[in-house]
Amino acid sequence: MSNSQTFPYRHLRASPAVPALAAILLLALGLAAALWAQVEGDRGIAPVASSTDIAVGGIDVDTKGDDAEDARLKGWAQARRLAWEKIGGPDIPDSRLEGLVSSIVIEREQLGPRRYVARLGVIFDRQRAGGLLGAGGQRARSAPMLTLPVLKTGGTATMFEVRNDWQRAWAEHQFGSSGVDYVRPTGVGGESLLLTYGQTSRRSRAWWSTILDEFSAADVVVPIADLRWEWPGGPVVGRFTARHGPDNLYLDSFTMRAESTDALPEMLERAVQRFDQIYNAALASGKLRPDPTLTLDDVELSPEIRALIEAAQASEAAAAQAAALDPLDPAGMAPAPTTTISPPAQASTSTTLTIQASTPDARAFDGALSGIRGVSGISGLAVTSTAIGGTSVMRVTFAGSQSELAAALRSQGWQVTEGSNALAISR
Repeated sequence: MSNSQTFPYRHLRASPAVPALAAILLLALGLAAALWAQVEGDRGIAPVASSTDIAVGGIDVDTKGDDAEDARLKGWAQARRLAWEKIGGPDIPDSRLEGLVSSIVIEREQLGPRRYVARLGVIFDRQRAGGLLGAGGQRARSAPMLTLPVLKTGGTATMFEVRNDWQRAWAEHQFGSSGVDYVRPTGVGGESLLLTYGQTSRRSRAWWSTILDEFSAADVVVPIADLRWEWPGGPVVGRFTARHGPDNLYLDSFTMRAESTDALPEMLERAVQRFDQIYNAALASGKLRPDPTLTLDDVELSPEIRALIEAAQASEAAAAQAAALDPLDPAGMAPAPTTTISPPAQASTSTTLTIQASTPDARAFDGALSGIRGVSGISGLAVTSTAIGGTSVMRVTFAGSQSELAAALRSQGWQVTEGSNALAISR
């Protein structure tokens, strides 16, 4: 009797189902929390709006006045004059110079009872000041460049995963007067998952094209900051490297030093200005231009050229069929040209279809795109959903029926499943 009473309890203690189930639940909750934390939270830094005005920064002033406000006004007037001289402006009265300034940017300031010490930035209106500087209001700029600032510290490379001073320096810099059109992501939401340091080492053109289309950019620039502290709170040595393009090509590098952690933001701001000079020089020399291989897959033949190619292929097929017939049987040679040439002439209607392609990795995604675009009769392809490790969705325009497109894909080795105005393909 005692054994029958204690047996159920022994069975519960011996069974691993309860602790295993609890461990699985805890793991699932942990993964869900990690994914939620990865895309949520206060991580993004919105970039300042770029204007075409002429910005001059890093103007140091030290003025005295009757009181604090008087000292500040004198400091701003001195900053306007110094900034105007820095950009090579002609000699004009202070009253006129004040009318050319659209705003004063306070980078750092210290106020005393009768003294004003600050580092200021001065922004001149391009339309009003451009004529005096020998430059018009319009300026040629580069193609839109997706900007991915990489910060390396302590052996870890980050981009938008967490807020950092390097991302802030690029977000808050005014690039209105630059010749490079920087497209600066905010880093919020899914951007922290998509734009990581690992992305800079990818070489897949199709993958890069998808990301660049997401941000309406033509190419990518990668400014890298490698910061090393000599000791905690002590001097910081920064090694900066400018790269660009889907192949992560090297442009230039330089080194800067900040005497303390408090001086780090100022050093990073100067580094951003130096990067802008490097990229503008590369733009002037022709090095900084959109990679042509990013758009090679989008090149389409004109309908006239495609019709000529199809007609030539049909003629070759007809000649081969005629040669295979018995030369003593003239009746068998007559119908061959008419039966072979007629199908291309009838393929005049276009069909828009959805294709679901199995893309377990980036190589499979590239293969799907190139394979579909290689089908004769495809006149347009748009990727509506990219899922590396899953199923990607595309919309295609085909000069023919759905069954003809399915047959063409099967001839390339694809396994094709037909649905209602849709195809599912896999290898």
